[in-house]
Amino acid sequence: MSGRARLAGCAAAATLMTACSLLPLVHGPAWLVVAALLVGVQAGVGAAARRVPLARPLTVLAQLLVSLLLLTLVFAREQALAGLFPGPEAFAHFSELLREGSDDVSRYAPPAPLTDGIRLMLIGGVLIVHLLVDTLAVTFRAAAPAGLPLLALYSVAAGLSGGGADWLWFLLAAAGYLMLLLAEGRDRVTRWGRVFGATARAPGAGDGTPAAPVRTGRRIGAVALGVALLVPLALPAMRGGLLAGTGAGVGAGSGNGGMISAVNPLVSLRDSLNVDSDRQVLSLRTNAEDLSDMYVRIVSLDDFDGTTWKPAQRHIVGVPDGFPTPIGLGPDVRRTTVRTTISAAESYAQDWLPMPYPPTGVRIGGNWRYEPVGMTLVGDHRQTTRGATYLVTSLDVRPTARQLASAPKPPAALLREYTDVPPALPKVVARTAKEVTSGAANHYEEAVKLQEWFAEDGGFRYDTQVQVGRGPNAIANFLRDKQGFCVHFSFTMAAMARTLGIPARVAVGFAPGTPQADGSVSVSLKDAHAWPELYFEGVGWTRFEPTPTRGTTPSYTRRQTPNSALPDPALPSRGSSAAPSPQASASESCAAGSAAPAVCAAPSEAVAAPGGGGGTPGGLRAALLVLGALVLLALPLTPLLWRQRARSRRLGAHARSDAGAAEHTLAAWRELTDSAWDHGIVPDESLTPRAAAERIVRLGELDEEAGGAVHRVADAVEQVLYAPRPRSATGVAADVRRAVTGLRASAGRATRLRALFAPRSAVRALWAAADRWTALRARAAALRPVPGGGATTGRGGS
Repeated sequence: MSGRARLAGCAAAATLMTACSLLPLVHGPAWLVVAALLVGVQAGVGAAARRVPLARPLTVLAQLLVSLLLLTLVFAREQALAGLFPGPEAFAHFSELLREGSDDVSRYAPPAPLTDGIRLMLIGGVLIVHLLVDTLAVTFRAAAPAGLPLLALYSVAAGLSGGGADWLWFLLAAAGYLMLLLAEGRDRVTRWGRVFGATARAPGAGDGTPAAPVRTGRRIGAVALGVALLVPLALPAMRGGLLAGTGAGVGAGSGNGGMISAVNPLVSLRDSLNVDSDRQVLSLRTNAEDLSDMYVRIVSLDDFDGTTWKPAQRHIVGVPDGFPTPIGLGPDVRRTTVRTTISAAESYAQDWLPMPYPPTGVRIGGNWRYEPVGMTLVGDHRQTTRGATYLVTSLDVRPTARQLASAPKPPAALLREYTDVPPALPKVVARTAKEVTSGAANHYEEAVKLQEWFAEDGGFRYDTQVQVGRGPNAIANFLRDKQGFCVHFSFTMAAMARTLGIPARVAVGFAPGTPQADGSVSVSLKDAHAWPELYFEGVGWTRFEPTPTRGTTPSYTRRQTPNSALPDPALPSRGSSAAPSPQASASESCAAGSAAPAVCAAPSEAVAAPGGGGGTPGGLRAALLVLGALVLLALPLTPLLWRQRARSRRLGAHARSDAGAAEHTLAAWRELTDSAWDHGIVPDESLTPRAAAERIVRLGELDEEAGGAVHRVADAVEQVLYAPRPRSATGVAADVRRAVTGLRASAGRATRLRALFAPRSAVRALWAAADRWTALRARAAALRPVPGGGATTGRGGS
């Protein structure tokens, strides 16, 4: 074998030995076998081209073209011409595979499933590295700098696999590189590459002595090996707490890459719920229509070992200007953009950035990094949330029950990762899941059955004093004892969902906070919460709420009846925490949420002392004129203001009791019928709620979405009025708003303007005033003396 052929073989062997460091990143070594075959063909073509001989650039070009043909044969045979020659379709297919591979790399923690995209990136990357090594070491006879692409390959593998050097793979890669240098030395190359060459020779040596280049190669090799040892150790990793700040930061990273390592949030979550004195940690100002759905998410826990859930090890990158569309979210799912300004308290310092999910962008100062799979931000260089104020844009995703029920099967790789349960999981978990969900027609119905069982039917009790539990029997013990807090409910429902084949993970963050009189929302430590997220293709990761008395039940968790497109009555509404606000309101008599903020007097107005008579008649006359002008201006807006106030009161927060929830449902129905009246549909009190709903849908020419919302509200009203054991529906306020939006969309401009500025239903204010006047007159008449006796009483004088 000639010296060049031996050197080419060593270059191929060194590349494959270094590529072995990529094995821990994916499941299975089959890709390496294919890569070895393609590297062998690439090396053979280079040897043949040099034997002809071809010019060096033509040799490299021949190897490059053959590599492209090989990749086309393996990955794009169906899109290629004659199954071998790449055309526009083949290149488009390569682009799609690379995009999918990039998404998969950021989505999965090592070892990742061997998807086609990841497979192309691995094999293509090895071919590119070998082409560089072969070109430098064999074609241009510069073996020492050929260690740089090998170093790059090893550094990428070491960084993605966790940051520290894996000694087995390091030694294998180092042995390959040293073997390449030894083969080059034995070939007695007298001239190295111009950049790394040396002109000095050993004393007394002739012109052919290779001592200087060999010595140079050894020095370069030593430097390269030292860098290979140090670079992976310098790659950043992230540690820290979830709810309580640790200030650990991400590490000594540069902000452009790194890994997230797993942490356990259970202890800090339980401690947050059991604090003796609650305190505010976040203040929110948002344009969201429904504050009951304003969950603030910190991180997702997707690694389940049978005992607990924790964040998987993930790759983190620099924060992008705009976040990508959430995985799995299809274009036909209704969504609105929400802007939320969040201010963290000075006492609240932790590494993860609380945000509504799914975020589409964030504006924040400091050193933050982005984790694409969970769509979360983490602090770098000890960056925390302490005192931070930032703006988050997010999506309010509103899927329908039909969309969830008809969701197609998720991608195989995602299904495999997020339905994985360890063998140590007690059999009672899967058995109970099957029993609870018996009769369900699809994964959506199974999820709803699980949620109802935990929240209502299963006899579970919410108790924050229960220990989290350790060991493989922790979930089994919770199913037996049926008492715990959000960690138990969310962890167990997610585990049971996985046994049913539903991709599941757990989110940790804060439940909806308490609205304040100034329009903000206060989030306190006792709002700390955990909830399960289940994946449905076409919708994405979807929140469920199994914990009783905590958070709010999602409006889309209504099962479809077999013979009707209308949803069944849903679960009882569970509003946000009823605990008193930690912030003092503007005045004791002006409760938050009971009136618009403008109605509440400012503190300066409440304590202002009356004037001492120093005012002039001219000043009093001017004040009266201004007051009269304001009254004249406000008078035409009175119907509008009254309707806005009535709508806010009817669709606002309600009590947790059944009576309070029923009253809220009836008030929402009144708001719906009044809104229809404002748009020209006069209410007919003789009709049942169902018939009235059909009439509104027909006369209002509502589309399917708005019509479904009207029927859902009518179903909720019938449950309250006629069911033996009424169960009020959740989300009726959102359904009413959806129906009103549909009425506005189908109405003309004149009708919309009249409904806004001169609503017909405002006559109810006159009717209410007339009724109160009549009642007042009746009471006054009852108190008047009766001829021949004393005053009458309201009890018939008895």
